[in-house]
Amino acid sequence: MKSGSNQFTGRLLKAAFYFTISMSHKNIEIKARCNDASFIRKYLLNKGADFRGTDEQTDTYFNVPNGRLKLRQGNIENTLIFYERENVAGPKMSRVNLFPVEGNSEMLKQILVNTNGIKVIVKKKREIYFVENVKFHIDEVDGLGSFVEIEAIDKDGSIGLEKITQQCNYYLQQFGIKDEHLLTHSYSDLLMNES
Repeated sequence: MKSGSNQFTGRLLKAAFYFTISMSHKNIEIKARCNDASFIRKYLLNKGADFRGTDEQTDTYFNVPNGRLKLRQGNIENTLIFYERENVAGPKMSRVNLFPVEGNSEMLKQILVNTNGIKVIVKKKREIYFVENVKFHIDEVDGLGSFVEIEAIDKDGSIGLEKITQQCNYYLQQFGIKDEHLLTHSYSDLLMNES
């Protein structure tokens, strides 16, 4: 039974790997502490941003030898995410692989817990907005506070890194985000440093 289970797990993870390769993209993003979420919310709505809703998200990070691997479970977004990103302040490039998880994500979570172990769990309330290819998050993170994220996304390489860097910098200025509010690390890193 165990041998068959391991073979199934291997096929599932291999299928996930090949699918995520086809869903890979690059983005430029910033994460910053947010002292005035209402200003950013109002700015985005005045610019005609597409509000996708408020997601109650649980991100479970798993132990991996490089990059970060997390399973996001929410009422809007349910995705297995692998990404690599430098820990620097300001706009930074991420290489991202996404695997949308349909149906019961608890089984996938249990497989990953059994094979990799849990690194940390991040719980947050996230407002999700889009202006064209730029995604915005207004986050309230358990144990950490309020944040804003800007992600300028190039899904197929047609926009280019220069353009998405410009987009990220533009909104950074529009939101009046100061250098001291920029974060270098992920929520997972911050929570692990708190404990």
